[in-house]
Amino acid sequence: MPGSPLDPRAKGANRLIKDGATLTESAEDILSVLAPMLGHGFEEPSRSSAPGPAEVLEAEADRIRAAVEEALGPAPVEIDELIRQLGAPAAAVLTVILELELAGRCARHPGNRVSWV
Repeated sequence: MPGSPLDPRAKGANRLIKDGATLTESAEDILSVLAPMLGHGFEEPSRSSAPGPAEVLEAEADRIRAAVEEALGPAPVEIDELIRQLGAPAAAVLTVILELELAGRCARHPGNRVSWV
């Protein structure tokens, strides 16, 4: 329902209707308008047997997790030094340390250091 032509707040919506705006309630509404403009329909991407981004990230996380577990010892080591030694992204190393800490397998020490419990 368009707004009253006398109400200045409805001016924008009324202009859109006058210019031929399309009512959009779902993604299908958008795709149905875009398909003729592009000259073809939209298709779902095919599933390939190659590993997707999630599988690649999980494999990388497993590699970093194993490297962190190998680098930790009973003597506290600085987290920054651990990140430099591993050459891994800081976020990934910190995530692994947090997982180990939550599992009760490592402990944080003063000076931003960690060690096995």
